[in-house]
Amino acid sequence: MTPGRTRRPGRGVSMADVARLAGVSSQTVSRVSTGHPGVVESTRLQVLTAMQQLGYRPNSAARALKRGEFRTLGVILFTLATTGNSRTVEAIAGYAAKEGYAITLIPVAVPTQDGVLGAFSRLGELAVDGIIVIMEVHLLDAANLNLPPGVQVVVVDSDAGDRYPVVDTDQADGARQAVRHLLELGHETVWHVTGPAESFASERRTQAWRRTLLEAGRAVPPVQRGDWSAESGYRAGLALVAEPECTAVFAANDQMALGLLRAFHERGRTVPQDVSIVGFDDIPDAGSFIPPLTTVHQDFAEVGRRCVQGLLRQIRNEPEGPGTVLVPTRLVLRASTAPPRRA
Repeated sequence: MTPGRTRRPGRGVSMADVARLAGVSSQTVSRVSTGHPGVVESTRLQVLTAMQQLGYRPNSAARALKRGEFRTLGVILFTLATTGNSRTVEAIAGYAAKEGYAITLIPVAVPTQDGVLGAFSRLGELAVDGIIVIMEVHLLDAANLNLPPGVQVVVVDSDAGDRYPVVDTDQADGARQAVRHLLELGHETVWHVTGPAESFASERRTQAWRRTLLEAGRAVPPVQRGDWSAESGYRAGLALVAEPECTAVFAANDQMALGLLRAFHERGRTVPQDVSIVGFDDIPDAGSFIPPLTTVHQDFAEVGRRCVQGLLRQIRNEPEGPGTVLVPTRLVLRASTAPPRRA
């Protein structure tokens, strides 16, 4: 093929075809296709132009086998419906891309060992270099759960102990900050709307809420159970309206706090004059609630970065970091909390 002519359609285009059209060696074409930095810019543009003219697409699978890596990270999770999961996946994808990796997402419909192992099998067929598992539920506590040996794994929002590296938000400290803030404002105790019973995050926040009250010598009110949704927070709020002693509530996430705001508003209880409310997550809309919501900020971007960082450290056989990484939280003060109204 002479330079300047495009290849007739119908035949597969090879690296040698690109090299001939560009007037360079096949090794140079290979370096351009893999993003190798040691290529003169004018030569790189020449090769890219030839690739475009010929419709050449590098064989990523062949390159991966040759290098022994696929430049792809797998992510297994049970749902994208929750704020934490969706924002964590978004952060993982962003930081993976900065490192030159793509992600393959495998949702697991039912959180069972068979479901997780099935997801691992699918990711094995899709050829990934390592896997991030966003567990969220009580599964890795089960003694009979054994992930495939030899797989590079980082677990998010779990209690995997010493078996797997874990990255998580410091759920307990965030809950402590919320409860202490309300007690320091002068509230006698703090009521709580918790999340699903199977959630690690919900359990940690509830345990920290209870422990903080006990350490302060305060009464521990009965828990209202929610499911992370605003509707469940609304139902909990209707129950709490009937409790005249309830002047402060810590909701385990911002969506349930939104439901609480609606319930108290409908029943004539003003926030924060009659009832103070603190949420958890600091979702983008939290500052636009009426009133703007005091809440615990989770750094999902940092969680995603730590996940990718920890997994790449394993893949590259670099020294391992700590077995469990806790990303700090911070309390964001807005207008939904105030000292209790005095009789």
